[in-house]
Amino acid sequence: MQKLPIGIQSFESLRQDGFAYIDKTKLVYDLTQNGKYVFLSRPRRFGKSLLLSTLKAYFEGKKELFENLAIAEMEQTWEAYPVLYLDLNVGLYTSTDGLLEALNSNLVDWEEKYGIKPNSTDTAQRFKYIIRKVAQSLGKKVVILIDEYDKPLLQAIDNEPLQQDYRNILKSFYSNLKTCDEYIRFAMLTGVSKFSKISLFSDLNNLTDISLYEHYADICGLTDEEISSSFSDYLEAFAQKEGINKTAIIEQLRQMYDGYHFSEDLTKDMYNPFSVLNALAEKKFRNFWFSTGTPTFLIKLLQNGDYDLQDFSSGNILASDLAAKESLSKEPIAMFYQTGYLTIKGYDKEIELFCLGFPNREVEQSFLNFLLPRYTGNTDNDSSAFIGYFVRDLRKGDIKSFLNRMKSFFADTPYEIVRDLENHYQNVMFTVCRLLGYYTTSEYHTSNGRIDMVVKTPQFIYVFEFKFNKSAEEALAQIDEKGYPLPFEADGRKIFKIGINFSKETRNIDNFVWKEG
Repeated sequence: MQKLPIGIQSFESLRQDGFAYIDKTKLVYDLTQNGKYVFLSRPRRFGKSLLLSTLKAYFEGKKELFENLAIAEMEQTWEAYPVLYLDLNVGLYTSTDGLLEALNSNLVDWEEKYGIKPNSTDTAQRFKYIIRKVAQSLGKKVVILIDEYDKPLLQAIDNEPLQQDYRNILKSFYSNLKTCDEYIRFAMLTGVSKFSKISLFSDLNNLTDISLYEHYADICGLTDEEISSSFSDYLEAFAQKEGINKTAIIEQLRQMYDGYHFSEDLTKDMYNPFSVLNALAEKKFRNFWFSTGTPTFLIKLLQNGDYDLQDFSSGNILASDLAAKESLSKEPIAMFYQTGYLTIKGYDKEIELFCLGFPNREVEQSFLNFLLPRYTGNTDNDSSAFIGYFVRDLRKGDIKSFLNRMKSFFADTPYEIVRDLENHYQNVMFTVCRLLGYYTTSEYHTSNGRIDMVVKTPQFIYVFEFKFNKSAEEALAQIDEKGYPLPFEADGRKIFKIGINFSKETRNIDNFVWKEG
């Protein structure tokens, strides 16, 4: 078996050292022939760096690395170009000095490589001079590849003044991609955040954003077919270890790590490659991708904006709003999409409206487990262990223990983290029930109204109605008056109707009642 390319971002190393490579070179060739200035947005750990490394090897004319790949039959000349490769992914940007130092380091490397004396202390002017001098001295146009162009901006997402300083520096630096057009053969930038409305790119109207192009939807990431054909032996070994067949392993991989969509064509499901490769290596289903980075500040944005988590996790957004606007910190929904915590789940072509949702089980469970302590203030507790107690209660049909445990849970919520009490309680209940691992719906629609929450376990169906500063009896009466249990009567499972009232004064559940359906 070829080695699994976990964490391998160098195309040259991957090809020379016996790692498996999913052949994306047909799309690489198409991109280089049909585009000149290109931008691609993808979540972290999705293969952007490997894509740029592949482009670097191609433009450097390293034909031997592409033997037996699709591009070998397509490219006839293998002309070599000078490549200026800028990787901003490795820096820690806590100040403008850190960003300028990173840019300067790359400029020095290029100046030494091509024997160029600095013409200025200004980074943008030096970059412009290098592009021109390299092209003129070698008689070849320059290829410019910039990896994670927005890393400084993302690291300063909670510091608007610093973000503005970074934008000013990078705007001047990147503007050379337009002013030096006559010296450039091809340029590509990758990152997480989309750029279309950020002032940093206001002058770069020559860039083509392929982030939502159907044709390039699978240029990063893995498809079902690619996994089945390239990792068959690993799938067999995984299946043998689990005591199931390969088809069942693929289905579990699909539920855990598939589900990303990068165009309106929802038939192109993409897997997170980092999680799939780690799962095949360890022969375990774990939350690999989420553990490499947590959305702490984005969750603060959700809390500060008093977002309804049901709307957040299955909401609609205009195509034009998928791009971050002037301030990244003021676009939480767009940022959650761009960073990979949400993905496209539906598209209304007539009004250009996307429906977003969690891409797969790994992201949803990890996100909600990370979210729950931060919505309750219990950050020292293990959410998984905490949820286990609720699972046990609902499996047994022990509603009293479930609700008493919930009441105790709310009692520990610090005053300062709650803004809108009613919305806060609804969000916590929704999060807890989604984490139970059962089918859960908030605000379930019926012909006669909306149920606040439905939780289904193998033996029971729980119908919840919440009130705020009223009474639990009133909530229970509404369940009967509206006939909320009717859609489930033919199901065969025992139905419980539960009324809960949250008190503004006690900031907790002050009463609950229930009865069998």
